[in-house]
Amino acid sequence: MSDKPEATGTRGFREECGVFGIYGHPDAANLTYLGLYALQHRGQEAGGIAAWNGKRIGVEKGMGYVADLFDEARLARLPGRSAVGHVRYSTAGGSLLENAQPIVYNTNKGPLAIAHNGNLVNADELRAELEAEGSIFTTTSDTEVLLHLMARSRAESLVEALRDTLGRVRGAYSIVLLAGEKVFAARDPQGFRPLTIGRLGDAWLVASETCAFDLLDAEPLRDVEPGEIVILDAGGVASSCFAMGRRTAFCVFEHVYFARPDSTVFHRSVAESRRAFGRRLAREHAVAADVVVPVPDSGVFAALGYAEESGIPYGMGLVRNHYVGRTFIEPKQSIRSFGVKVKLNPVRSVVGGKRIVLVDDSIVRGTTSKKLVRLLKAAGATEVHMRISSPPTTHPCHYGIDTPQRKELIAATKELEEIRTFIEADSLGYLSLEGMLHAFGKGEGETCAACFSGRYPVPFAVAQEQQPLFGHDDVLPLGGHSGNR
Repeated sequence: MSDKPEATGTRGFREECGVFGIYGHPDAANLTYLGLYALQHRGQEAGGIAAWNGKRIGVEKGMGYVADLFDEARLARLPGRSAVGHVRYSTAGGSLLENAQPIVYNTNKGPLAIAHNGNLVNADELRAELEAEGSIFTTTSDTEVLLHLMARSRAESLVEALRDTLGRVRGAYSIVLLAGEKVFAARDPQGFRPLTIGRLGDAWLVASETCAFDLLDAEPLRDVEPGEIVILDAGGVASSCFAMGRRTAFCVFEHVYFARPDSTVFHRSVAESRRAFGRRLAREHAVAADVVVPVPDSGVFAALGYAEESGIPYGMGLVRNHYVGRTFIEPKQSIRSFGVKVKLNPVRSVVGGKRIVLVDDSIVRGTTSKKLVRLLKAAGATEVHMRISSPPTTHPCHYGIDTPQRKELIAATKELEEIRTFIEADSLGYLSLEGMLHAFGKGEGETCAACFSGRYPVPFAVAQEQQPLFGHDDVLPLGGHSGNR
């Protein structure tokens, strides 16, 4: 995706979070580690695993990549048959160790460990209320609000306490909860974020994406439905519905960028969605060119679709360096566009002397797109026609994706021709909102496309300085059934 974080400080849409849970396997923590490894693309800031050893919940977590955080010795400190795990990129709460998840509490409901993907839009309001009543918070994460609400619930059973809690929060959440040996999973009533159930022999699993099951040779079974609580225990899988039948709001950006292409998300192959976006993009924005080049990795399948539909040959004209970590030592002497060049390098034999269709998933600030256009022209490309497999990104996300403020989004402040001029492309074309949703196979009434449309499915409090970004009419109704079940 264009404008990913770089060493140069460029900041665009960043990953969200990934969750994993397992019940009934003797190597629960080890399998959780592998599941998180497969979900690493959803967050590279922090990771953690909590496991039930029969007496208490042990937890190991830290800042950085999963493979760097865990070794055999650390995993050996997490014995047990049940575990939950988390990879994080902060969207609520700072980049601090105390905000790493799972968060573990000893409560009047017993020991609990929770991991959460999403964002609670009324977390500040609930936190203020809880603090006024004497609750003490140890993190700045909205996830901790869930634990406090559960602990304060007067319900006797854990599932009823969870129902009470989820009845009070609004926003996006896919949750895994370790309660003694049992694992609970829940998804918000709109189903913003994915969450899937799987099976491995006698063990039950839950994960943000099916790619985690593929690594473990586990069988994907079904999604946790929006508004459903699932309990994994000795009896298998039990279900409790707390708010089903509402308007769904599946995040289309999961298919545009966030999810891995080898995953099935919202009952649909991510790879096939991206190819469909590319095919529709080729119909909407045809251009005479010699080669279709993707911006790896998220632009690959959309570029394949564009090439298939247009008949223009596909070529890997940019190679990604997969060994660039979160930080690296920059050269003391300035190298132009170093932050981009260290990650992507042109293949001169593919792009030299060619008219190029450059396919990417989105443009956030425009700075990285400009550097890529310059990079390709410096490598000999005669023309670079930028094609984006989603509509212009005009609004920030409030449901669990870390996005810039609206004033920092180039499409919110510039017209199409101004953006084309800024990125120095010979032409620029975005996939239309109608075209994207048609290719996705779901209408706007069952998806969340607020970052493109400004129409937010769930209302939320707006800071005074943000109020001009959207009005009351941009909040879609919650009533009615989408017919998606």
